[in-house]
Amino acid sequence: MSISDEVGREGDGRGPEAPSAPPSGGRSGERPVIRPGAVAQRAAQEVRDALRPFTIPNGITLMRLALIPFFVLATVGGRHGLALGLFVAAGISDALDGLVARTLGMRSLLGTYLDPIADKTLLVTAYVALTLPTPGAVTIPLWLTVMALSRDFLIVVVALLLYLGADVREFPPSVWGKLTTFFHIFTIALVLLANVTRVPEVVLMACFYIALTLTVVSGADYIRRAAVQIEAMPDGSHR
Repeated sequence: MSISDEVGREGDGRGPEAPSAPPSGGRSGERPVIRPGAVAQRAAQEVRDALRPFTIPNGITLMRLALIPFFVLATVGGRHGLALGLFVAAGISDALDGLVARTLGMRSLLGTYLDPIADKTLLVTAYVALTLPTPGAVTIPLWLTVMALSRDFLIVVVALLLYLGADVREFPPSVWGKLTTFFHIFTIALVLLANVTRVPEVVLMACFYIALTLTVVSGADYIRRAAVQIEAMPDGSHR
């Protein structure tokens, strides 16, 4: 409802009727007075409608975030079967919240930020937890974890510079980025599975090196795309 709608409610039967003629001394062409309180309430309602924090998809996302400390405790404590189950449950919840949001029309501004934060937090935490030396357990090599975290840090820095320096608010992931994320998830799942059942070492090492290659390629591609986008801007829109 716009401000004009708010003003127009005066004569729709839900409030005191406006006088048919202006009071003595008034001008017939006077515009209705807009109450500041009504405008503030309308703005607050629009913000609440945009955020819509208490939706089913956002609740599922929050549950995924709540699983992370239990996943870490299970991984560090050597309860690899439980850790694998929690990771699979988190993956199912990731697919489920998006499906529910699209099906029930419950997309929200909060969800657009909360969902990727939950995904990235889970991936980073899982990489770190599975890199910690655990006796008798298969772990992710330190070099792969360092490269993966460095790429994520690079993406955050570049995105921040684009926002502050060129007012770029949207920078969708590329095919390389999506492929890298998939292999990071696959690597975590494979290492967890290797701690539950036997997985050939050659398969693990091949997965590690593929993930490393994609990490480097996607990081370089991200910088290239950022530079191209900045150069394509009109003069004066970036410093």
